[in-house]
Amino acid sequence: MDITFMNPGVDYMIEQAMLFQTEDEASFWTEPLYYFYPQLDKTYAAALPLQKRRDYIASVLRNAYGELADSINEKTLLYTQHWRIHKDQITAALTDAFSVNCSSLFNDLRCNVSMNPVEPRFLKEHRFDIFYLNSPSGAIGESIHEIIHFLWFYVWNRLFGDRYEEYERPSLKWILSEMVVEPIMRDPRLSSINPYFPREEGGCIYPYFFDMKAGGSLVTDTMDAMYQKLPIEDFMKCSYAFCQSYEAEIRSHIQNAEH
Repeated sequence: MDITFMNPGVDYMIEQAMLFQTEDEASFWTEPLYYFYPQLDKTYAAALPLQKRRDYIASVLRNAYGELADSINEKTLLYTQHWRIHKDQITAALTDAFSVNCSSLFNDLRCNVSMNPVEPRFLKEHRFDIFYLNSPSGAIGESIHEIIHFLWFYVWNRLFGDRYEEYERPSLKWILSEMVVEPIMRDPRLSSINPYFPREEGGCIYPYFFDMKAGGSLVTDTMDAMYQKLPIEDFMKCSYAFCQSYEAEIRSHIQNAEH
């Protein structure tokens, strides 16, 4: 595995930020932009028609980029240096986790260092975004999270033979892929270099999973137990069957948390 960290330019950053500023998007996804860019007038933006709102946000972000470009370029170099230090350790841990030779997989990953505080990934294109305010160690923690998704769906696709379009939010397969990051990240070779791994520091999964229950038990406990005792492909089958059985509970919990 290898990652090229890069500054993708302000136009790309604005484009990706707008993916989470649609009319029907939950506040969980829309609010971070206003939090990190207080120069955005949320009340004013909310009163605008959608296209004018998008134009307004784009204008503010474009102006902000003028002051942030040097910092983003600097972070790109720091993230690259930190990745090189830990690359072999991460590759070995994930080779064990997924029972595939990770050194020969995903050597073309691209990480866009972005102004967008929401960090999308694009499985088919082998790219993902990292918020520029991450520290170098934080960027590596975020990168491990994303690499886990790439490997998860690589093995999953070989197992189930389904379509990559089925792996995106809000599908149940996407939800499961977000749940399983924590048990995989528990490997000391990964957790020790991820400052977000302790839940007290934010955790490495969405916080609404921490108190989510299904079938009377915490979902995180269920996933941990399954992962510890099952080979990866059996874990995929059993964890997905569990999610299918309790899909209504899972989706209700997420909906309540995101709005």
